Amino acid sequence: MWYPSTVTAAPSTEPVTLVEAKEQCGVLAAETHFDTLLTRLIKAARAHCEKYCNARWAAQTILLKCSSFCDFARLPEGPLSSVTSIAYVDIDGADQTLPDTVYEIHKDGLEPSIGLKYGQAWPNIRPSSRITVTAVFGGVVPGDVQHAMLRFIADSFHGRENAKADDWTVVDVLLCNHRRGA
Repeated sequence: MWYPSTVTAAPSTEPVTLVEAKEQCGVLAAETHFDTLLTRLIKAARAHCEKYCNARWAAQTILLKCSSFCDFARLPEGPLSSVTSIAYVDIDGADQTLPDTVYEIHKDGLEPSIGLKYGQAWPNIRPSSRITVTAVFGGVVPGDVQHAMLRFIADSFHGRENAKADDWTVVDVLLCNHRRGA
């Protein structure tokens, strides 16, 4: 069982640049009076697309906790970039870090997992303790997801939406094939 994830290092860069957002909105590159608004809309667009797709698009470090190594068959976040560490409490109550010689990561797009390397075994953990995975998720953005972010930014910037709440928008259509667990 996976518990709610925690972002420990927020994205340092966004999947859409200010220049791209200005171009999408019809704002001249030299105009700076919309920069604060557009920067805020870029972050809102990424957050919306991440929530909609249940995926991380900007590279960020996430702390995950689970009850058992068998939970590693499907990570609750995706796409996976790298695993920083896997920590657990051993049977004697001592904190341990699992060496990377024991496990391998399977990036598998939006459905990443962590498995055992050949000939290895998961260690025994203390009952009722949690296994903690620290990993970097995101960083590779499909073109249609980036386009959805740009559409979201432009729609928000110009203050209009192209559909009612129950109808699909262009943003919905661009994102629907990138949803995890849907």
